[in-house]
Amino acid sequence: MIIPETQNDILSELYFCLTYSFYFYPYALSMLTNFFMKKFYSLVVLFLLLVQTLQAQEKITLNGSVQNKNSGEELLGAVIKIVELPQALATSNEYGFYSLTIPPGTYTVKIKYSGFEEMTQTINATKDEQINFQLQKASEGQELETVVVSSKKANLNVTQAEMGVQKIDIAEIAKLPVLFGEKDILKTIQLLPGVKSAGEGNSGFYVRGGSADQNLILLDEANVYNASHLLGFFSTFNSDAIKDALLIKGNTPAQYGGRLASVLDIKMNEGNDKNYKVSGGIGLISSRLMVEGPIQKDKSSFMITGRRTYADLFLALSSDPAVSNNTLYFYDLNAKANYRINDKNRIFLSGYFGRDVLGFGSTVGIDWGNVTGTLRWNRIINKRLFSNTSLIYTKYNYDLRIKPNDTIDFSISSLIRDWSLKQDFQYTLNSKFTLRFGFNSIYHTITPKRLTTTTSTVVSPAKQERYAWDNAFYISNTAKLHDQFVVDYGVRLSTYTILGTGTYQTYDKGKSTDTISLSNNAFGKTYVNVEPRIATTFILNEAMSIKAAYSRNTQSLHLLSNSTSTNPTDQWTGNTYNIRPGIADQISAGWFQNFNDNAYEMSIETYYKWMANEVDYKDGADLNNAPDVESELLFGKGRAYGIEFFLKKKTGKFTGWIGYTLSRTERLIEGVNNNNWYPVKQDRTHDLSVVAMYQISKKWSISSVFVFYTGNAVTFPSGKYQIGSRTFFYYTERNGYRMPNYHRLDFSATYEFEKGKRFEHSLNFGVYNVYARENAYTINFVTDPKDPTRTVAEQTSLFRYVPSITYNFKF
Repeated sequence: MIIPETQNDILSELYFCLTYSFYFYPYALSMLTNFFMKKFYSLVVLFLLLVQTLQAQEKITLNGSVQNKNSGEELLGAVIKIVELPQALATSNEYGFYSLTIPPGTYTVKIKYSGFEEMTQTINATKDEQINFQLQKASEGQELETVVVSSKKANLNVTQAEMGVQKIDIAEIAKLPVLFGEKDILKTIQLLPGVKSAGEGNSGFYVRGGSADQNLILLDEANVYNASHLLGFFSTFNSDAIKDALLIKGNTPAQYGGRLASVLDIKMNEGNDKNYKVSGGIGLISSRLMVEGPIQKDKSSFMITGRRTYADLFLALSSDPAVSNNTLYFYDLNAKANYRINDKNRIFLSGYFGRDVLGFGSTVGIDWGNVTGTLRWNRIINKRLFSNTSLIYTKYNYDLRIKPNDTIDFSISSLIRDWSLKQDFQYTLNSKFTLRFGFNSIYHTITPKRLTTTTSTVVSPAKQERYAWDNAFYISNTAKLHDQFVVDYGVRLSTYTILGTGTYQTYDKGKSTDTISLSNNAFGKTYVNVEPRIATTFILNEAMSIKAAYSRNTQSLHLLSNSTSTNPTDQWTGNTYNIRPGIADQISAGWFQNFNDNAYEMSIETYYKWMANEVDYKDGADLNNAPDVESELLFGKGRAYGIEFFLKKKTGKFTGWIGYTLSRTERLIEGVNNNNWYPVKQDRTHDLSVVAMYQISKKWSISSVFVFYTGNAVTFPSGKYQIGSRTFFYYTERNGYRMPNYHRLDFSATYEFEKGKRFEHSLNFGVYNVYARENAYTINFVTDPKDPTRTVAEQTSLFRYVPSITYNFKF
């Protein structure tokens, strides 16, 4: 493509690409990609200036933020509507900012947000103006009615362009029964269609056929590489610290990238800038506490929350030294502060610190954890242009120490650490067009498993630190081309560059073919990928729509694990000369329908996903002891397809949802399964979740969860043979067998004590696995001690039924 040299030609081509590319999408997208990346910032600035000049004489713009009047926190996803102009509609973005362009005049503005009282205000719009709206949280007596009123007009699931998007209701998390009574956002999303649990009690999850490492988990924009505590039974996210959470299943907007399966975007509470608040809870094995309040009233605030288990205290009470000398606990700390410089500028500083410690006497000890930090600057540059600038740090590491006796002492450690700069812009052209663009730059330091020892008889293979520079540029446009047609389209350009110092081996079917050495700070191989995305919505009426979407995602970081579920000692690696970026192309279509004035929400979505550069392991691969783990890897392609059904009742005393997924996930890799397609371990044909919540009275509420799913695909021996006195198993198909089907029923009840003027407290009672189903966690094949000629299968089950009680308070 030839880029025009004159300014007028440049502006004409850019306007054509951004506004009308959906009509000629395949051609225009290619043109937009080549054109935009060459003249990124200069062209965007020229475009904005041109549009602003053309429209300055005929429209005025309202902008500002929507806030919680009780705490001063921004509200994400609030709807701002001009009653007299049905098409004049804006939604506050993830930072609470909105912009609305309308003709001059006197109007009635309505602002709605679920769980808050609807606000109506008359404005005389004669010039550009910044207006911040503050919504009052519904009181207890009005809350149920308010939610009903809001829900009747809350049909964003029908009208928004995005598909596969679920906004997580934080209030619902507190009501659901969970393991050990510890409310958990990751356990909640596992109850949604298209999302599968990684196993019994595990906080890991799979989305639309993707593996656990293909989920991008963000906490205040920082990547969380291991989102679990205590080997997966708890998540790293203390629900008290969470303000908002959004799950996107595959068809991600252009501002997100780096993972193939999903995005879980979590925002922390900002802190109350009006009053000091204290809340917390005391459970059987853990307790938590949150403190928030103003630093300078109406101008700055803070929030700090901590959580710790005390299972180790119970272990210490045992009279058995084999038990009392063990260690088992985790802790985490969330902190956030913000400061309003003025009406247009605000800064935020947030951090997360979490650690797990597990030890068996003085023989074995392991600890692992995450550290994240985000410094963010929100700026309203002008009436239509909003900027978010973030400097982000994240680290995940683990240390495993083994000392079986006084002469052997060694440890294994691994680390991944990122420094990143992220810049996002949102430009609201008018009520029909919203443009987003920006970039993200990350410097990775990756330390594979490293063995250190004080014992000369143990030889450690050399493991080098790896360095990489990960960059992405994106642009997207949300266009309301017609009252009944909305399209969101964009493109993301991602690059991943291998940096020195380091020595890399290249392999062909596991055999080394070449060695590549990079000097300090030298640039190695660079992978470049163009990732187009488009999502369309055809609105049949205010309660029904049909949607379709396509997206390409790429992934340059990979988690290497040949265990049945993720564990802390799995190791991350980036692209190398052998490992290429994973690529996933997903198409999806769906029907969305609301009933009874939006009290009921229903959707049917189907998808098909093609995956390239999938990673798997040779038969008998040993990732822990191989001198170079890449010699154990094989590469191929994958496919995933399915259909998801979702029905939710949102209002009234009885609420809940039913989610069902029928799906299939397979791989085809040369050298595996006789070069035939085979199911991956997370493949499950059927997955059903039923969630029910009932408000019996003002004081009592109950909830229940039922889960059923097909057992995971697994590799079992097909036969056995003996050499001498030893028995060896013979394996044929990769993942050719199934674990037993899984199902369980959970129940909880909550009692709310009489509220005082400032003090609220409640008791939550729960039972996990009510009917004591012994679900299989692992199945091992062993020699029958009564008959050495026979081999028997031994099933291990973790939980029968687990009761819990938690005391929650707030003042």
